[in-house]
Amino acid sequence: MAILVNRLTDNFAAEIRGVDLSQKIPSGDFADVKTAFEQHSILVFPDQPLTDQQQIIFSERFGELEKTINSKKQSGAGKPVTVLTNVGKDGEVIAPEDRRMVFNTGNQMWHTDSSFKPVPAMMSLLSGREVPSEGGETEFASMRAAYDGLDDKQKHELEHLICIHDFAYSRSLIDTSLLDREDRHELPPVRQAMIRINPVNRRKNLFLGAHASYVEGWPLEKGRTLIIELNRHITDNKYIYKHTWKRNDLVIWDNRCALHRGRPWQKIDKRVMHRTTVVGSMTV
Repeated sequence: MAILVNRLTDNFAAEIRGVDLSQKIPSGDFADVKTAFEQHSILVFPDQPLTDQQQIIFSERFGELEKTINSKKQSGAGKPVTVLTNVGKDGEVIAPEDRRMVFNTGNQMWHTDSSFKPVPAMMSLLSGREVPSEGGETEFASMRAAYDGLDDKQKHELEHLICIHDFAYSRSLIDTSLLDREDRHELPPVRQAMIRINPVNRRKNLFLGAHASYVEGWPLEKGRTLIIELNRHITDNKYIYKHTWKRNDLVIWDNRCALHRGRPWQKIDKRVMHRTTVVGSMTV
């Protein structure tokens, strides 16, 4: 049976049915999934109960997987599956004021995964293993639709700009003490193009988010003002898709052209998400 692709918004995001990702899907169906990914940027696969190994196998069909850094902060670090959870080893909900939970509030800022690395991520795949009864949604913003929404003069002015993306900068917006000297050494600032081009369909998009610290060659405050204005433009409601999680949803997104953020939820509820991330390519 051919896969079914249902658009979720006018700009981007689609739901995919007709596949069982716990099994190796036929090459023709996988080609259709890749085509839908390049077109829609966000794909939602409902009712996909996966083991970590099944998630890894499906993810690896798209390319090499990242291994997580910051081993002191995240469960699963150094492995291809990152566990984003508020559940401790004792099975109880971790207190919101726990340093691990404070660190993870960074996921509630608009960002694109691994833009703070020299080679940023191409795709992330997030599996909802345990989801809260209310809240905890993930919102996505289309940097492609936002670029299309700029006028020609703005597009021309931004065309060759370089942004410095810095994990320490984005985390300092939460708490300046969240990263120590070792963390900062492991994650030095990197250069990223402000405008990216999709290698398949050649469509352009902005490439920003919370990790974007300043504009290379510009006065610091002038560059940060531009970044703030563009991030505000990208996250206008008309460019957003909000995903309300159901258990065993798998959502995959294109980090090259979409920002995302997690939303708050009642901290008495458990939230356990398993993420794999596909390596992308350098932007400069």
